[in-house]
Amino acid sequence: MKLTYYGHSCFAVQVGNSNILFDPYITDNPLAKDIDIKEIKADYIFISHGHFDHINDAKAIALHTGAKVVATWEVKDWLNKNGVENTHPMNPGGKWKFDFGTVKCVIAQHSSSMPDGSYGGTASGFVFDTPSGNFYYSGDTALTMDMQLIPQWTKLDFAVFPIGDDLTMGVEDAILAAGMVGVKHVLGVHYDTFGYIILNHEQAFEKFSLAGINLHLPAIGETITI
Repeated sequence: MKLTYYGHSCFAVQVGNSNILFDPYITDNPLAKDIDIKEIKADYIFISHGHFDHINDAKAIALHTGAKVVATWEVKDWLNKNGVENTHPMNPGGKWKFDFGTVKCVIAQHSSSMPDGSYGGTASGFVFDTPSGNFYYSGDTALTMDMQLIPQWTKLDFAVFPIGDDLTMGVEDAILAAGMVGVKHVLGVHYDTFGYIILNHEQAFEKFSLAGINLHLPAIGETITI
């Protein structure tokens, strides 16, 4: 599967003919200053929770592309009130068959509030089962034993985990999470953007390698194949 990284926790995966974008936070991210959001293709936008660093560009990209935005009820409701009409609600425990495949919404252990301070519901992650391949985006989360359930739903090709620590899992817990969900390829996200989530890249690669897991840290704007 082709995957493009746009910085922080924002990435896009091409699934068949569908371009699926996750947690768009680009315009206000200095590390992503060379990315023009008007050039991003999106048929769907999945949002894991309401924090500004996961949603700030959602409205602009959704209105520009016409993408359907998928998020928990409270996030979906907030977007509707802010002018985004093409939405689909999902809450943890539920699954839905889209035209590109099936998605199951799962719990993420994290807080959630909207940029205006309103209630953001519960944080979540998403498990994708598609003809092009299967993957899990955990969203911002702590390590949780619930991750052990995911292999009962589908066999994953890769997972996307936060690795910046302090606000989410760090490297060590992401390695444990990879073992729980049964993957050998991990895209690391949610690192370097702020001072308290700076990542030692060399140590991260070494620790994942010792665990027999391939860590992928593409440059912002880079497209890779996993």
